[in-house]
Amino acid sequence: MSSCCEGGCGQVRAAQMNAQARRLLWIVLIANAAMFGVEMIGGHAVGSLALQADALDFGADAATYAITLWAIGKSDIVRVRAALLKSASMLLVGLAILAGAAVKIASGAAPEAPPMGLIGALALAVNLGAVMLLLGFREGDANLRSAWLCSRNDAVGNLLVIIAAIATAWTHSFWPDLIVGIVMCLLFLSGSWVVYSQARRESSAVSESAA
Repeated sequence: MSSCCEGGCGQVRAAQMNAQARRLLWIVLIANAAMFGVEMIGGHAVGSLALQADALDFGADAATYAITLWAIGKSDIVRVRAALLKSASMLLVGLAILAGAAVKIASGAAPEAPPMGLIGALALAVNLGAVMLLLGFREGDANLRSAWLCSRNDAVGNLLVIIAAIATAWTHSFWPDLIVGIVMCLLFLSGSWVVYSQARRESSAVSESAA
């Protein structure tokens, strides 16, 4: 019986954890893909950089969850490479938001505050649900941790969108929307660096164990 718990039972527990992770990731993947469409259309309609940046965030997260699902149960080196790929995607989204900020400065148009705030509130509700579902992954490997980091950053971004909507309604200026877009860009860039750094450490550990 003890040999089972030392060997086979551990494998069973790992399989059960992987199955639970897959179920949770499918839920948040579908929710994020749906919100990507809602915010991208809504952000374009109301002229909000913050909403469009948040939409890109949802789209990147949906891709992140898909990669995480694929990497679950794979070898250590495969999971590390998946994390590096997600780090690169977060970097690209951050740079895309910077480009959008340049366009926003050129146009100088303030977004429509009421629908911007409503969409931001809906997005916040979705992301708070994802954060709670993925809470157990916050101390996991780079692959699973990146999924939780994405949801956490999204929730912060949603709060900023709501704040920007309130400030826009008060000032009738494009600056709150622009500032929030840039802050979300920085969240992407910092998240990319965190995932990259952990993945590199795990890659070194894998190489050392294989030597």
